[in-house]
Amino acid sequence: MSNIGLFFGSDDGNTEGVALRICARLGVERVDLYDIADVTQLEIAGYQQLIFGIPTWDFGQLQSDWEDFWQDLQEIDFSGKTVALFGLGDQFGYGDYFLDAMGMLHDVVTANGAAVVGHWCTEGYEYEASKAEIPGEGKFVGLGIDEDQQEELTGERMNRWCRQIAEEFGLKGGAGAIKELDD
Repeated sequence: MSNIGLFFGSDDGNTEGVALRICARLGVERVDLYDIADVTQLEIAGYQQLIFGIPTWDFGQLQSDWEDFWQDLQEIDFSGKTVALFGLGDQFGYGDYFLDAMGMLHDVVTANGAAVVGHWCTEGYEYEASKAEIPGEGKFVGLGIDEDQQEELTGERMNRWCRQIAEEFGLKGGAGAIKELDD
């Protein structure tokens, strides 16, 4: 078992693709990758450091596999665990619900005791409202990705966020151990 468990849900492949790219940056030897459709509570509970990836669908809805797992997720004790979040959304097509699923996921894990790291600046995004925005701080609860409108920014955003969470997770070598990729 690696240091970090990365759990994602993906219907169209975008969130899975981002999850794979995050693993490449952090180092595959450090990260175990799971599709949320195929896991149990015990697999999540086995990690002290977790990364969750979730897209927002339509008008602020959960991705289908996360929705199926939601009740199980609400029963997990996250006390003593450190969690980083990344979310995908479309800030122009669904600007009133941008990254809402990531905000809902944040609310569940923090209510169950998790310490959340990897907060991300809202600068550079254009949206109307988001459940993932921390009120008054100019930050999201995790990394925001828009593969529909800002795909060209995804690689650099992931590079910076992975350096940040490497430090916040206390990984050996910290930010210097992260692979900078140009994908």
